[in-house]
Amino acid sequence: MSIIEPEIEKVDRSSRSIRYLEHGWPSDLCRWHAHEEYELHLIVDSRGKSFVGDYIGDFKTGDLFMTGPNLPHNWITDSIWSKPLDVRDMLIQFSHDSVEKLAEGFPEFSQVLQMLQLAQSGIYFEGFNATFARGHMESIRDNRGAERILAFVRFLVRLNEHAEKKTLSSAKLIQPEGGGKHARIAEVVDHVTKHYFEGFTVAQAAEMANMTEVTFSRNFLAITGHSFIDFLNRIRIGQACGMLYASDAQITSIAQEAGFKNLANFNRHFLKVRGMTPSEYRETARKDLAPMREQQK
Repeated sequence: MSIIEPEIEKVDRSSRSIRYLEHGWPSDLCRWHAHEEYELHLIVDSRGKSFVGDYIGDFKTGDLFMTGPNLPHNWITDSIWSKPLDVRDMLIQFSHDSVEKLAEGFPEFSQVLQMLQLAQSGIYFEGFNATFARGHMESIRDNRGAERILAFVRFLVRLNEHAEKKTLSSAKLIQPEGGGKHARIAEVVDHVTKHYFEGFTVAQAAEMANMTEVTFSRNFLAITGHSFIDFLNRIRIGQACGMLYASDAQITSIAQEAGFKNLANFNRHFLKVRGMTPSEYRETARKDLAPMREQQK
């Protein structure tokens, strides 16, 4: 089965219109994938890299996202979190039809449909209170029947009222048509995220996808929104960021461990992706990380 083609889940709408899940890290559920349902996704623990459509960024404990139908996504915890996490993610999946029918019956709820339009590109709810978000998630988890639906509706209303909604991906959807091509590109994406430190050329990636270099490059750009080299460098920079704030290793060593052969090349790509030097990033990130470490003690 293609890991990028949506996995169509057959949900009995007569008894359950939304689905609640939670899982730890590592988990088989953490992979580059898509599905027909919308997803509300709360990061309960750790920090790392978020992938939503063609967006690549950072996530941290307490971050809240919403993804739309058929929008590929994944969250990868930085390797510095070496101990398994019992619960890293709390998430809710729901269909567009459910919300649309609710808006038909209650016109006051129709504004929520505008938020779902934004979710087709992925939303990060910047600055949303993490304790508040977890409370809503727990209420949905712990209730059943109509009470669960009421808890879900309350959460959607609060999210719609939140002013700071950041859209993430410039590519809204990857449609399930042509799953073979998407599956082969997805295989390369998964390989890169797991083996970013290895030397991996466009030619090798094209061979893995069973395509010519020209065809592979065109398809990779269309599906991910990045050229292969740019995508690979962004993954490497993301991994280097985790090492910068979590260790006192020299920047030269971190560059090599992340897959860059020389420091000048690393510095150039780091500045391009992060808008600051590695040393500036280390200082800034540690200011953010220190309070979180105190909370975990």
